[in-house]
Amino acid sequence: MNLKNQPESEANRRPLAVRDVALTKRIAVWLSRKNITPNQISLMSIGFAVIGFAALLWYQHASHAVLLLLAAACIQFRLLCNLFDGMVAVEGGKKTPAGELFNDVPDRIADPLFIIAAGFATHSAFGMTLAWSSALIAVLTAYVRVLGVSMGCPADFRGPMAKQHRMALLTGSFILLFVSRVFHWLPNILSYTLDTALAIMLIGTVITTWRRLTGIYRFKAREHSAETAGDTKHD
Repeated sequence: MNLKNQPESEANRRPLAVRDVALTKRIAVWLSRKNITPNQISLMSIGFAVIGFAALLWYQHASHAVLLLLAAACIQFRLLCNLFDGMVAVEGGKKTPAGELFNDVPDRIADPLFIIAAGFATHSAFGMTLAWSSALIAVLTAYVRVLGVSMGCPADFRGPMAKQHRMALLTGSFILLFVSRVFHWLPNILSYTLDTALAIMLIGTVITTWRRLTGIYRFKAREHSAETAGDTKHD
């Protein structure tokens, strides 16, 4: 099956430049030819999140540095699932009636699992509090986006701490903490890498939520003004 160059009909699809990369397209073509559905790919993202969570829970007790790399890898595999489920569904022509359900719900599970798991690798007494707070607000940012779409607004994927930004921050932090654990001559302050990352994430997700809320308000206000102006012309 060749990927179909059909126009995207779903207004709430996250814009990603990586979809146009030749290697990405070839992988999507290969997946489309297999007996695998986009919904199955979506559910696989939860599996990677569970593995990442388990790795960091183990790290809390055993402190094996390699577990940090495993968690970082799980984040990237989760993001690949997020990429290819949509490509197989849309460009591969395998969309299903319940596709939106499988596209969104696994993200709401995987995001908190990774963020809360990061709390296991924190160093301060406030680490888990930062993790739980960041996870809660991360889910709220997605809720606000979906709420906006339900109100007739265009999907708002803006940051500064949208999903891809959160996952990039965690991935980089896991790798940096791994390096600091392997090379003991590095500053001890790097032990607080995850604490710092979660604090940045918390502030960023609050800002993101606020920006999306104000975006919805302004869109609806402009829409109302346009309708009012149109009614006035017809009077």
